Amino acid sequence: MELRSVETSGDLHACFELMRELRPHLKTFEEFAERWSRQRLSGYRLVALMDGECAVALAGFRVQENLVHGRHLYVDDLVTRGSARGNGYGKVVMDELKAEARRLNCSKLALDTPSTNFRGHRFYYREGLAATAFRFAMDIG
Repeated sequence: MELRSVETSGDLHACFELMRELRPHLKTFEEFAERWSRQRLSGYRLVALMDGECAVALAGFRVQENLVHGRHLYVDDLVTRGSARGNGYGKVVMDELKAEARRLNCSKLALDTPSTNFRGHRFYYREGLAATAFRFAMDIG
């Protein structure tokens, strides 16, 4: 297993099917690559735990700053391959996110998760995260 930053098209290809487990609305690799490229312009980074050329867990994140949290590492995407859950791969990625937050002088690590993601909630609690807010949203347009 190797944890690495996703920088190349080949690495991105290796992450596509796993990202689709989390984000099934991404229908094509091209759409995923376009969004990844655009988001990188605002600091988005993607790391993947690779088993050979297969991504078994990944996280997309960026540094943000706001009045609520100050400077913090925001996790946009975090997923472990369904068939690989329970092997500690998510913990490896989460430990890297925590370390990266410290390296980048962030005061917090934050993420959003659906209220129905009970398995994820248990994982986040085990990792020391607390549920501190509700997120409200609506589609515009």
